[in-house]
Amino acid sequence: MTVWRGVVAAGLVWSVALQVGAQSIPSPTAVDTARAASLSGATAAQLAGIAKDNSRHFGDDPEDGGPIAKDLSPKITAVNVDKAMRKVADWQLARSEQYFDRIWTWSVLYSGFMASSDSLGDAKYRDAMERMGKKFDWQLRSHLPDADDQSVGQTYLELYLQNKSAASDPQKTAMIAPLKAEMDDLLAGPRVAKNPGPARPIVWWWCDALFMGPGVWTRMYAATGDKKYLTYMNEEFKKTSDLLYSKEDHLYARDITYLTKTEKNGKKMYWSRGVGWVMGGLVRTLQHLPKDDPSRLFYEAQLKEMAVAVAKSQGPDGLWRAGMLDPASYSVAEVSGSALMTYGLAWGVNEGLLDAKVYRPVIEKAWAGMLQHIYADGRLGGVQQTGAEPAPFRPTASYTYGVGGFLLAATEVKRLAAPAGHKVAKR
Repeated sequence: MTVWRGVVAAGLVWSVALQVGAQSIPSPTAVDTARAASLSGATAAQLAGIAKDNSRHFGDDPEDGGPIAKDLSPKITAVNVDKAMRKVADWQLARSEQYFDRIWTWSVLYSGFMASSDSLGDAKYRDAMERMGKKFDWQLRSHLPDADDQSVGQTYLELYLQNKSAASDPQKTAMIAPLKAEMDDLLAGPRVAKNPGPARPIVWWWCDALFMGPGVWTRMYAATGDKKYLTYMNEEFKKTSDLLYSKEDHLYARDITYLTKTEKNGKKMYWSRGVGWVMGGLVRTLQHLPKDDPSRLFYEAQLKEMAVAVAKSQGPDGLWRAGMLDPASYSVAEVSGSALMTYGLAWGVNEGLLDAKVYRPVIEKAWAGMLQHIYADGRLGGVQQTGAEPAPFRPTASYTYGVGGFLLAATEVKRLAAPAGHKVAKR
């Protein structure tokens, strides 16, 4: 491997002509399997970022990931979705449990494992999450945590909420006691960013925070019944929306520094994973927000608006590129953002918020497209490394948070195949 990891690196990539708005997915026989020099345009800083992510065991991006899986069907049935979900989850769990950490890159994976355990009826993934929590004594990564460092609390709370008698069991209450103490400290302190500055004028100053933070606060409300957690969440979420949400484009800028950034084609820069974070975050918020909460209509309306914008920018292979409005500049589909958006769309259809006639075809195309990035051993490719904007990455690149997003999407896609009226437990 060269020092800069592939200045002329090639990886197996499924590519199609970029014609936004195409109505069908190319069949595998029509897919271009040529090797693409996907990192050839990467800067030194971007390459160094990939190397750092790999060294921290968030994932990796080998030059050759092997063959793409041939045993998965895009037809949405419970059996087919289960097979893909389990294949990816098992590969990820086996290779990563020894490196479990509390940083956000892992906490998103944990949310996916929890959802998969419920969907598959397999305690294996939930048991791994209990081992993780015990390993860290149910502590967070930092004191007075920002949204990223709060995010592992979603898993702590989900484990707690699965036991209805937890409130009387000291061992169970220990799962959320340190988290609750930190959240109460945040409530008692000033509403400022972790490292305040001109680009960080509010608590949740970057759009990713809307996936990481709000779901913790709504779940803490579910665990305690105390509406102070909802009040905080509603107030801070709306501040972020006021700052970063475009009422014209119905998409989120990553942070205040991206409000005026543009792509090569002159259109505004909207990062697909950032948009995915928000759509997934809306789901995680609504799952435990009371039906009679006055703010519920705000979140539902935003999910509906974003769904329209997302559907319009879907690629002909069913997926989205890293730059939402300039797909021609990005040769490789970005799976983490695609998965999170699919999660939001599928949940919206399942809950009756989005019209199934309009959005089910979008979801079906996205699901079929994601399956084309699962390798024979279970690796989920097409996941851009950590960052804040679109950047080059190998088709083989697989990172924990992307797998978490895929697993969340899989659980909701599976619900599309369920009989009418089928419900799953809140997570």
